[in-house]
Amino acid sequence: MGKRTVRIGIDVGGTFTDAVVVDNDTYEVIAKEKVPTTHHAEQGVAAGIVQAIENVLTKNQISPDDVVFIAHGTTQATNALLEGDVAKVGVIGMGKGAGSGRAGSETTVGNIELAPGKYLETEHELLESGSLSDEGIATAVEVLRSRGCEVIVASESYSVDDPTNEQRVIAKANEMGMVATGGYEISQLYGLSARTRTAAVNAALIPKMMETANMTEGAVKDSGIKKPLMIMRCDGGVMSIDEVRKRPILTMLSGLAAGVAGALMYEKITDGIFLEAGGTSTDISAIKDGKVMIKNAQVGGHKLYLTSLDVRTLGIAGGSMIVVEGGKISDVGPRSAHIADKDYEVFTPVEKICDPKVELIAPREDDQANYAVVACSNGESYALTLCGAANILGYVPEGDYAAGNVGAARKAWQALADMIGGTVESLCQQAMDVAMEKVAQVVQGLISDYDLNPNLIYLVGGGGSASVVAPALGKRMGIRHRIAKNAPYISTIGVSLALVREQIERNVSNPTDEDIRKIRHDVMEVITRAGADAATVDIAIEIDSQKNILRATATGATELRTKDRKSEAKSGSELRAIVAEACGVDQDAVDEVASEGRWHAYEATTVKKALFGLMKSRKTVVRVVDEEGVIRLQKDDAKVATFTKGELSGRFSDFVDSMTRYTDAGATLPKTYLFFGQKMSDLSGVLNKEQLMGLAEMELEFAEPDQPVVVVAARS
Repeated sequence: MGKRTVRIGIDVGGTFTDAVVVDNDTYEVIAKEKVPTTHHAEQGVAAGIVQAIENVLTKNQISPDDVVFIAHGTTQATNALLEGDVAKVGVIGMGKGAGSGRAGSETTVGNIELAPGKYLETEHELLESGSLSDEGIATAVEVLRSRGCEVIVASESYSVDDPTNEQRVIAKANEMGMVATGGYEISQLYGLSARTRTAAVNAALIPKMMETANMTEGAVKDSGIKKPLMIMRCDGGVMSIDEVRKRPILTMLSGLAAGVAGALMYEKITDGIFLEAGGTSTDISAIKDGKVMIKNAQVGGHKLYLTSLDVRTLGIAGGSMIVVEGGKISDVGPRSAHIADKDYEVFTPVEKICDPKVELIAPREDDQANYAVVACSNGESYALTLCGAANILGYVPEGDYAAGNVGAARKAWQALADMIGGTVESLCQQAMDVAMEKVAQVVQGLISDYDLNPNLIYLVGGGGSASVVAPALGKRMGIRHRIAKNAPYISTIGVSLALVREQIERNVSNPTDEDIRKIRHDVMEVITRAGADAATVDIAIEIDSQKNILRATATGATELRTKDRKSEAKSGSELRAIVAEACGVDQDAVDEVASEGRWHAYEATTVKKALFGLMKSRKTVVRVVDEEGVIRLQKDDAKVATFTKGELSGRFSDFVDSMTRYTDAGATLPKTYLFFGQKMSDLSGVLNKEQLMGLAEMELEFAEPDQPVVVVAARS
């Protein structure tokens, strides 16, 4: 076996800890391993991670030196918040003079509800910024420690402009043996109460997450792997373990992000819905223009300064139990066979389903006793599940992860048919209809929220129960579906292939060239410190004029990993067919108008019939496709042109002017996008021509003067 380098992904779930090894060049899965998650071991979940790494390396003769990247996704932060298993936080608020009263009220965040009946407790002390002394800080820290606080948050008005005072408090608290963090470390946006709240949630997670981070990091080093361990973030990127020690809040919901990251690597999708179905719940997210949708996270109904994937979780999955009321099936879930501690009927040998009789049980003490199990003469009882129904109805193919014993499932469901009437098939169909109606509502919500293109939508199933949910939902909604490659391990693969991601947001009204250069420089510093190779970094700048926010988002690989996979490039006729399907037109109505690097720009003529099919309106639309067939840009009122870098100040500038709308209210710039080499640069967030030209220059800073650039300008 020749020398090959590999990437390792680890996903710590509630039941199992999965590890996969992926070839660094081809992205093929070389090995996979499941070990029970070690919640109760002395080392905690780190013990299971060690075991998974050890198994996967030794069984496959992989040397630790061949590992170029290792990362893990964790549900620990999410679970800690849901279970209220967090540290008590002491907030030291600071303000100056007359403003200190307001600073006091805005940094008093009280007890934050994390889940019904579970709270994050905070205590508060206020200091006057103008006369800050080491003695005053020490007294405040001591008071908060005496009230049971384990972590200190320093939060001052306008600390995003000058964090010196917050840094002083952190240093003093550390000197006194307390873990401490500042609002400025979490967000550079104004809005003292939201910043303080976000910092408090972050701080509450630090002690527990630090313990696990230290154990896990030690475990990876002990295995002989030289590369630093990376941790999955909630926006689909990864971060270094040092960053986790400071900002554990970024790992919240990271398990959900990993699955989509894995699916996008294998499934070339423009617009679609990704459903990751496990035993108890299904996580549902939207993909648009080949990217995952992101939104602001909330805790206890309050907005945090934290962006995460827009993932909607529903208590419907393979293990969902059947609810029977009034002699009929009234619901499916949210309780699952795992929660009731029952085996699935469909994963039971047929001889064990002996003389089955339906009993209605309460899976948890405070549940109603209306969940169906079959009690058998061997003293055992088994859950009737959605997975059983899907197997009986023929949705689950042979050899699938969710494929079970149809004979055993039929026998169990026959007991329900005997009790409430109907055939086994009709009852399974009823259960499937009830479950899919719930999932369809969430999916429909995402389709309309993000205005997904109906001609392009695919439902992509991931997770162990992919075949239980995706095919039946596709049939119900009339939407094409496919099961992702390596579906049961899709999250773990996503972790192994993740890119480093960082974001900085600042409050700036009408930012200058200098502001934009500064935020680009700062985000580059942060992302390279987090482990990204500078040569792979892409930076997107957005300007939100209504909220006066300047945002820079950077993504990059941890080492030179090319995104360019030549083996999968599609031919010109295949790309034209994809565009034709997306626009709902014949292929002869589609023309390639420009190409550069991995990018192909097409124009398509669409015809709309008006009333009674009499009048027709013709429209030319623009679609930009990458070489793998994913449409990265869909614009209906747009023009395409190709320039060289040297023509920026001349022809490019004139092109932008020709697409600018002039009204009494002033000039409205077109949304402008540049495509060259491997890069797509989105300049659509700028407000004026000066900003646009400045950003375009920055984007092309390192390109040769004769570098061709495809430009799309779309009228707003």
